[in-house]
This record gives sequence, structure tokens and C-alpha cells, in this order.
Amino acid sequence: MSIWTYTIIIGILTFLSRYLVTAFANTKTYNETTKKVLSYVPSAVFPSLIFPAVFYKDQSFVIYSNEILAFIIALIVSIIFRSVLLTVLTGITVYLLIIFL
Repeated sequence: MSIWTYTIIIGILTFLSRYLVTAFANTKTYNETTKKVLSYVPSAVFPSLIFPAVFYKDQSFVIYSNEILAFIIALIVSIIFRSVLLTVLTGITVYLLIIFL
């Protein structure tokens, strides 16, 4: 599968993991601890979905690839700026620059 297919699938699964919890659950009956734990669900799901797309190619583990370089740069941006939008835009931009240059 292509990286774009993985990206779309990951986006849909991450959205559904948050949407299903909030749309069909009666959050008024949850205590504060449960609400706090449920808020981490998308953060826990996303890395497990993205890891194979970044670190596996042709069903083998890779240490260096274009995806990993873009991932590392996006990770640094996320640590410095703490912005999801800036991190995603940086990761996509760096990946596209690597591919097309």
C-alpha cells in the first residue's frame, strides 16, 4: 500500500476512535477519572496505527527511509512547538520535499 492509503486509513480510524466514544457514550454519567482516561484513547491509538506505515517496508523493519526522516523532523517540531497542525504540515511538507527533490 502507498503512504497515502495508510494516511487516509489512519485518519479515519483515529477519527472514529474519538467520535464513537463521544457520540454514543453518555459522558454525563462518567466520573472525572473515566473522562480523563478516555481522552487519551486517540493518543494511544494513533502511534499503533502509524508505526507500521513508518517503520515497515515490504514486510520488514527498516531503520532509515524517507518516511522515518520526515517522522523525525515532525517529532522535533512537535516537541518544540506543541502544535498538532504545525507538526502534520511539517511532516507532510518534508516528506514531499524528500520525494520530489
